[in-house]
Amino acid sequence: MKVELDVPQSIAEPRRWVQHEQLLAMVLRPGSIDVGLRRAEMTRLTYDAGEMFLCHRHIEKWIRTDDLHYLSIALSDASLTAACNGTGGEVELPSVANLVDPRLRALASAVNAERIAGFPSGRLFLDSVEQAVAVALVNGYAVRRPSPKIYRGGLTPARLRKVTELVHAKVDDDLSLEEMAELAEISKAHFRQMFRKSTGQSPHQFVLRHRVERAKAMLRVAQTRVLDVAVACGFKSQQHFARGFRRVCGTSPTEYRQEFLR
Repeated sequence: MKVELDVPQSIAEPRRWVQHEQLLAMVLRPGSIDVGLRRAEMTRLTYDAGEMFLCHRHIEKWIRTDDLHYLSIALSDASLTAACNGTGGEVELPSVANLVDPRLRALASAVNAERIAGFPSGRLFLDSVEQAVAVALVNGYAVRRPSPKIYRGGLTPARLRKVTELVHAKVDDDLSLEEMAELAEISKAHFRQMFRKSTGQSPHQFVLRHRVERAKAMLRVAQTRVLDVAVACGFKSQQHFARGFRRVCGTSPTEYRQEFLR
């Protein structure tokens, strides 16, 4: 667990912000922050001391701050997995703009008191609190995904990694089988066969699932329009997005968002 006191200076112009870890934050001094997935579409959030928010990892946003002071508690993947009794799979936490949870607030306050005192209790105290925070978050808010299956044969690890990085880089753009095969330095027909052996999916299924996973993360932000999510994830239209999303998840993007926010 990483504990930091964030005292951002006033930023008049929006800037890009990327959150790589699951983050729980407690506001220490009242202030406000403008947040949005697009620079032109930002929402102002105002907080009082003691209020909390939860940030999903791998989220990219535009932010503009005034004088918001907050304590940030970044949670490790190991603590979240342990909170699930060590079973496999990735643990997802939603982004919650105003998190009301007395237990989590008490734990965050204990961490802040420890910080003010200079961390006299050492690493063991922070590890214990991190596990308690992880358990509370997993039990109350988590969405778990199963561990991916391991497939034998197919592309070499280096070639598969290159293709996967290409899919990540072009998630919002058109991507052809020819590009993927060319990067792997094999023919299209051979690439399709070897890729399925490596992943258990066709290239089209793999790209679709990756785009849908990106879309799910964006849909968890209530202010984001479904059309904007579709465009950002490489779908040509909102109808195309809805069909692909339903094919993977068995539900529509709007239904997924409503269920998640509940």
